[in-house]
Amino acid sequence: MSYSKTGIKSWSVSDQPREKYKRLGGQKLTDAELLAIVIANGFQGQSALLLAKTILETTGHSLHTLFEMPIDRLMEFKGIGLAKAIQIKAALDMGHRSVSLGAAHRKSIASSAAAYGQFKGVLTGLAHEEFWMLYLNNANEVLELSVVGRGGFTATLVDIRLLLRKAIQLGAIGLIAAHNHPSGALRPSEQDKKLTEKLKTAAASVDIKLLDHLIIGRGEYFSFADQDLL
Repeated sequence: MSYSKTGIKSWSVSDQPREKYKRLGGQKLTDAELLAIVIANGFQGQSALLLAKTILETTGHSLHTLFEMPIDRLMEFKGIGLAKAIQIKAALDMGHRSVSLGAAHRKSIASSAAAYGQFKGVLTGLAHEEFWMLYLNNANEVLELSVVGRGGFTATLVDIRLLLRKAIQLGAIGLIAAHNHPSGALRPSEQDKKLTEKLKTAAASVDIKLLDHLIIGRGEYFSFADQDLL
């Protein structure tokens, strides 16, 4: 069907995003339909769905780009005030957070590919660098996945002391680090190599092993362990 500029309530029940969600579940809805549910209502002459589609078109239909969009930028869209902008950001933040919390179900990490599976949801597509850590027990099961540093486009600031303090509090035996390169390049920089060595040495001083360090690109990754750089 083609969407008109009339309000969502004027459509048949089967076409309304909320009713569609109720019948089919969120996996069957488009990103625009899910965003329309968060927005709730549009303004005269434009439905919430058309407003959602307009917003997504400016991001290249990338939810990661929308996640990065500041509140002030969202408020530039007609029909999006402060309250709706915060609703959108809060919904995206919850989704982002749920990925990291979901890793804490003690999944065993036996390879770089398995580690990548934990990191890709939180690191793929970001416009800035972030540094994340998997804390593992002696069976290589995930105790926690959490962000430990956020930086600019070229570097991430990581406080190794705080990172290791958390590892000790969790009773972690192993660590797997990961950070993203917004450019998509996978080759580790000299700074990446130095940070890896520094983290490895510091962890070893408290009997914790750095098992790997991944660089996340655009749908790909580089593993220090796989390349015998640890």
